[in-house]
Amino acid sequence: MPAFAANLTMNYVECDFLDRFAAAAADGFRGVEFLFPYAHPASDIQARLRDNDLTLALFNAPPGDWAAGERGLAALPGREDEFRRTIETALAYAGVLGNRRLHVMAGLCPDPDARNRYHDVYVNNIAYAARQARDAGVTIVLEAINTRDMPGYFLTRQEDAAGVCAAVGADNVRVQFDLYHAQIMQGDVTTRLRALMPVIGHIQAAGVPDRHEPDDGELAYPYLFRLLDTLGYAGWVGCEYRPRGTMRAGLGWIEPWRGQSAPETTGDQ
Repeated sequence: MPAFAANLTMNYVECDFLDRFAAAAADGFRGVEFLFPYAHPASDIQARLRDNDLTLALFNAPPGDWAAGERGLAALPGREDEFRRTIETALAYAGVLGNRRLHVMAGLCPDPDARNRYHDVYVNNIAYAARQARDAGVTIVLEAINTRDMPGYFLTRQEDAAGVCAAVGADNVRVQFDLYHAQIMQGDVTTRLRALMPVIGHIQAAGVPDRHEPDDGELAYPYLFRLLDTLGYAGWVGCEYRPRGTMRAGLGWIEPWRGQSAPETTGDQ
């Protein structure tokens, strides 16, 4: 069955960020992920991973000015030089932290008539990121995000994420399939998982519609977790949800999967 990675941006928010690593390990997690590490020296995060025997499954490249509302640079015309600097920064962190999955956010597209131009920039930028990441043993992952949580986001459909992977044509560019976003935007999650599994590099889960624990809402997560086994998914499942209360109080859903080993750190997934 799947191995779960605590998402330290959304989970354990009752703790300071650097204390969340120990909290996750104490609750039995062997992997963690988070959005952005850049507020902390990489060496500080590395120490928390080492001291708690945790694997870092995923983090994001710098997204531009997050506080000002930017949500990535990869598809934005005229920001290519800045984008390349963000990839350099992200790969430097990945090298210290031993991370092998880097989510690169597309950004917002305010003009629907400019989508073709944004798409061309996106493909070129992801191709650049893939070339830089290859020597570091890092895979770039692309996530379709729902427009309710992130209005105007450029990449919203799972098939479009897979299409960018195909257009780039690099074996270290894959889809980050977030089950929560997929259900909100498109539904028919099982069929999409079956169709896209060959290009999926990371999976995330949360209850729909409120983004709480996976035992809450309209998705049948026990079925989906068994399906991942059937389909041969060997990567992490990130717990990118907001607990209803404290993280520990809401972990009853994970009991059937306690003791699962961590995914292999080599190979495509």
